[in-house]
Amino acid sequence: MTVEATTERVLRLLMLLQRRPSWTAAALAAELGVTDRSVRRDVERLRALGYPVHATAGVGGGYQLGAGTRLPPLLLDDEEAIATAVSLRLASGGTVAGAGEAALRALAKLDQVMPSRLRAEVRAVHDATETLVGPGVEIDAELLVTLARACRDAVRVRFRYAGRDGGEHERTVEPVRMVTTGRRWYLMAWDVDRADWRTFRLDRMRAVTATTWRFRAREHPDPVAHVQRSVTEAPYRHLARVRLRARADRVRELVPPQVGRVEEDSDGWCVLVVGGEDLDSLAVHVARLGFEAVVLEPPELREATTRLARRLAAMAGTD
Repeated sequence: MTVEATTERVLRLLMLLQRRPSWTAAALAAELGVTDRSVRRDVERLRALGYPVHATAGVGGGYQLGAGTRLPPLLLDDEEAIATAVSLRLASGGTVAGAGEAALRALAKLDQVMPSRLRAEVRAVHDATETLVGPGVEIDAELLVTLARACRDAVRVRFRYAGRDGGEHERTVEPVRMVTTGRRWYLMAWDVDRADWRTFRLDRMRAVTATTWRFRAREHPDPVAHVQRSVTEAPYRHLARVRLRARADRVRELVPPQVGRVEEDSDGWCVLVVGGEDLDSLAVHVARLGFEAVVLEPPELREATTRLARRLAAMAGTD
């Protein structure tokens, strides 16, 4: 018998033990279609995983689960259990409305069913971890589900969208993928009325309704790249391209994807594409990176860097 089949049988055994207080070995063997000996081996496997399976001898004896095992079965190895718990901890401070409370409830349930050996490891990770979360906009979980289903089922979505001018406009789109930067959620979709690919912020969407109109999937740009381009370029008054003497991966460590896009270049250089409302602020931002830089565009940014250099020289008393 394969490892997968054995694992599936052990999972079924755990579910049976949760179904009623006590089972005889013969009854479990009949349910699972195996011998009594196989049942005993599977019970030992559950015990090795840390689940308290108690056995009683004599007439009417059998197997039963110990306290705290009435929840759905948990068959996770050490790394999976710790990764799940840490992910839930991060979700408790996320940007989905209600997710924090749901994550905390899930953590409590996870703690109940987890063997004591793993519970101690997870608590050690919790005690040694703090989460630094920047300000974000909460998104209703129902909205996420609606859009996720529309992406999966390829159905059009209608909604009112608040523009940057404050006005709301009716939009009909063919959704492809949601992308999150950690602070905000975006939807990449084909705008039916404007006949092109657009990026929509979920916190600006109102009265979202999935229609029954199915659409045929069309070729589309990479959702992550498209959203990043929209986020870093479209909203800003100025768009700058600056060549930096640094590896692209090093610059990406300093510039979040929602702030700027980093392109590979040659000879140890890369190109930073970043937007901003104020050229002086852009000059400061690039200077703070600490790399040798050459402004490619716009020309006005060169003038802003000259002004910044003069101010800094005056502050240093060298002007």
